[in-house]
Amino acid sequence: MPSERSEFTVSELVKNGVIEKPLDGNHGETHPKSKDYVLQGIPFVMASDMISGRVDTLNCKFIAKEQADKLRKGFAKTGDVLLSHKATIGRTAIVEETVYGYVMLTPQVTYYRIKDRDRLNNKYLRYYFDSAPFQELFSQWAGGGSTRAYLGITGQLKLPIVIPSLPEQKAIAHILGSLDDKIELNRKMNATLEGMAQALFKSWFVDFDPVIDNALVAGNPIPDELADRAEVRRQALANGTANREVAKHFPANFQQTESMGWIPEGWETGKLSDLLEIKYGKDHKKLNEGSIPVYGSGGLMRYADKSLYSGESVLIPRKGTLSNILYLNEEFWTVDTMFYTIPKIKNAPKYSFYHLNSLDFASMNVGSAVPSMTTKVLNELPIVLPGANVLQQFDTILTSYFLKTEANNKQTQTLIKLRDNLLPKLISGDLCIPKN
Repeated sequence: MPSERSEFTVSELVKNGVIEKPLDGNHGETHPKSKDYVLQGIPFVMASDMISGRVDTLNCKFIAKEQADKLRKGFAKTGDVLLSHKATIGRTAIVEETVYGYVMLTPQVTYYRIKDRDRLNNKYLRYYFDSAPFQELFSQWAGGGSTRAYLGITGQLKLPIVIPSLPEQKAIAHILGSLDDKIELNRKMNATLEGMAQALFKSWFVDFDPVIDNALVAGNPIPDELADRAEVRRQALANGTANREVAKHFPANFQQTESMGWIPEGWETGKLSDLLEIKYGKDHKKLNEGSIPVYGSGGLMRYADKSLYSGESVLIPRKGTLSNILYLNEEFWTVDTMFYTIPKIKNAPKYSFYHLNSLDFASMNVGSAVPSMTTKVLNELPIVLPGANVLQQFDTILTSYFLKTEANNKQTQTLIKLRDNLLPKLISGDLCIPKN
């Protein structure tokens, strides 16, 4: 397909009726504040909510529709292309269908709305915004690298946009979109696998479903505290959805304990220190660059040339974001704001990881200015100690989930690399698209 390209400024595209004048969110007194956020309502989109070309309308903030109706601008509709232009600059996304048909924008995000779809494709425009030449120019004009990086609507109107023929636009969007769709599918598959892992932990070690199933089948007594759950499990047994094969690894009775209440018969109560040895991370400043990941309480920091530990480990923040608990099974280094752990018994790490993630770590903060955790608090955490065969079954199932997730992640990295290599060549016209 021959490349027929023309360059326009945003202002020219507005004047020629190709797009509407770009707009951002409400400024000043009309800008919604944190006190205005509600649990459900109109998505209130910030730059941080623009992830991989999509708007995260599940985890973003929300404002009431009554408040949105009083605002004068920032109404981004389905199909609009978003571009962040303040502080966190250069992020892009396309607004997908929502319950209300629109989302509200903060002043740091601009929407671009296509008026003439016979001349400009919104998906192509988003990929053009993602291209290196545009991102470099946008960053330069916005003062990229500064904490006050900003390019308002007036500045954006001067930005150049290269537009090939509509068939070529659609072809570029299709090629890159197909890769992005597969990347998104992998992300959703991983989210499903993580949800399955969390549900399995809750079923086995919080609700004790297999034990209740066995007790119901055997006609054994069930504690009053578990009566409601027993009714749910009675229905599962009746409709055949209860996993009776798994239940063979669980007892059919409960026992009462002082520290943990009712637990399965034969299981024990203990402390986290019975399962894991908690170790301090170490400073990383003298490490050279390499391939070994270095983690802090905020997550991955850099890559170094040495490892502190290799194998299964649960990483627990010592300072900072206390809830950012990680499971690793690789070589790694942790800094002193992050504890790492060494398993004391077989098959303990995955069980410990999901147990710790089920706790409210914010309530265990022992710091003042900075949220902090101590080894004493962690070591003394009460925990149910399941039978060895149950831990083995849990580890086997979770390992299969983790392997699928790892395979998806590797494929995603390959797809991202391919997409990122293709994008500049397609946008620039260096890679010709043959006619069908």
